[in-house]
Amino acid sequence: MKALRVLLAAWTALVLLFLYVPLAILIAFSFNTSRLNVRWEGFTVEWYAALVHDAVLLRATANSLIVAAATTVLAVALGTGGAWLLHRYRFPAARALMALVLMPVISPEVIMGVSLLILFVTMQLELGYATIIISHVTFCFPFVLVAVQARLAGLDPSLEEAALDLGATPATAFRTVVLPLLAPAILSGALMAASLSLDELIVTYFTASAATRTLPLEVFGRIKRGLDPSLNAVSTLFIASAVALVVAMDVLARRRRLREHTELGVS
Repeated sequence: MKALRVLLAAWTALVLLFLYVPLAILIAFSFNTSRLNVRWEGFTVEWYAALVHDAVLLRATANSLIVAAATTVLAVALGTGGAWLLHRYRFPAARALMALVLMPVISPEVIMGVSLLILFVTMQLELGYATIIISHVTFCFPFVLVAVQARLAGLDPSLEEAALDLGATPATAFRTVVLPLLAPAILSGALMAASLSLDELIVTYFTASAATRTLPLEVFGRIKRGLDPSLNAVSTLFIASAVALVVAMDVLARRRRLREHTELGVS
């Protein structure tokens, strides 16, 4: 058993190194003075300063943030509502409907991108923000739905029943009892939807216009022309933002649990 634990620890360390060493190299070379970005020549922050004057990259970043924000809101609304309906109501086609909902998750992105492009062309819908957001919501909201469904499966139905017995309407019971209990799952689904939207390249490639190029499309276009240290800088900023967000959510979760324990102790 001791040898097995050592083997598992070594394997875990290798997996973590495989995942995070490339990120560490990317962050380190974002401070490299060399424009070739192949070998280390010295420390600088000029690539971060250059981002301020890169209008094209800033516009692509703004497009990504706009699309991610709209996608997250719509995905959370659709995913939460869909999970609640599937949990509350039973009907014969529930399994078939669930399979259709999960189809965008398992479908190859190229096929999904081409099919959505054909749909938009058939509908004579001009490519732009609307087509990108519709495409992103299509494959993002199933993640929210699954997360909320898992949370609903573990809820005690007597809590909602008690609220109804005390005179609350179904809408009030859902808003004041069920929704706060679903908040962690909704938040995790929202974070997943936002990260997937910000990271999406292939589907966006088929559904975006020249005026609505997102950051992944801009990075993909530039990297084909050669290594660009400014791309390392913008990637490092996104990594730092993601880490800060995760740390902030962990701190808030700890404070919430501490407050709940304190309230239970007082009561």
